[in-house]
Amino acid sequence: MLDWTTAILILAGVVGGIVNAVAGGATLITFPALLATGLPPVAANIANAIAVSPGHLLAVLADRRSLPVLDRHLYLLLLLSAAGGLAGAGLLLIIPDRLFTLPIPALIAGATLLFALAPRIARTADRSAGTGNGAKRREAGLLALTAIYGGFFGAGLGIILTAILSLSEPHDIRRIKAVKNLLASVVAVAANLFFLLRGTVHWPLAFPMLLGAIAGGYAGGHLVRVLPANVVGGVVLAAGAVMTVVYAFKYWI
Repeated sequence: MLDWTTAILILAGVVGGIVNAVAGGATLITFPALLATGLPPVAANIANAIAVSPGHLLAVLADRRSLPVLDRHLYLLLLLSAAGGLAGAGLLLIIPDRLFTLPIPALIAGATLLFALAPRIARTADRSAGTGNGAKRREAGLLALTAIYGGFFGAGLGIILTAILSLSEPHDIRRIKAVKNLLASVVAVAANLFFLLRGTVHWPLAFPMLLGAIAGGYAGGHLVRVLPANVVGGVVLAAGAVMTVVYAFKYWI
């Protein structure tokens, strides 16, 4: 028989998986759920990274036909994603818990704001997009920094990657989404392998949420056809706003 903690984590994983499939932003649901179990913030962040990582991988497999041919530039982006994911994961493990908890409300607030502004960010990137080697160098530089962030925390990573990829090729949104999922998967795999090798994953809490996220992602793939994305997005924004206030009181006041 399931205890309440396990049941809540499975439920949070299911909801997060559905949210990721329909609108994105699962971390705004899953990370606070792990913190609510009493898991230390860094450990909760690592467990969350493990739990939500299948979402991008499943998306890559589902839309693999949209992936471009592997050329030198894409190969560079993949290497930068892997290196950045490792660097971010390493940074997470060397800083004290108190230095990670301090920015948690700001990180959640920033991820919520990114989620809210995602359409506008994409439109702005489209209007300001460049072409040629200059745009590609700018894209690579921004990606390296974003990959480090992804390995360190990761909320809103897909939104940031979408905006960055729009800088060099703004008019093929399906290709952008496919490459975004591929790069996010590489960041997640690199960071998660680092966590696994260091033995820092709290499996009793990560595994139930992982199972829920896989089930939710599968269900969300079907629900995306009927659930309005704006309704799901509204729920995610509300959750992000509430969690920002809750953790601001907890860590700042």
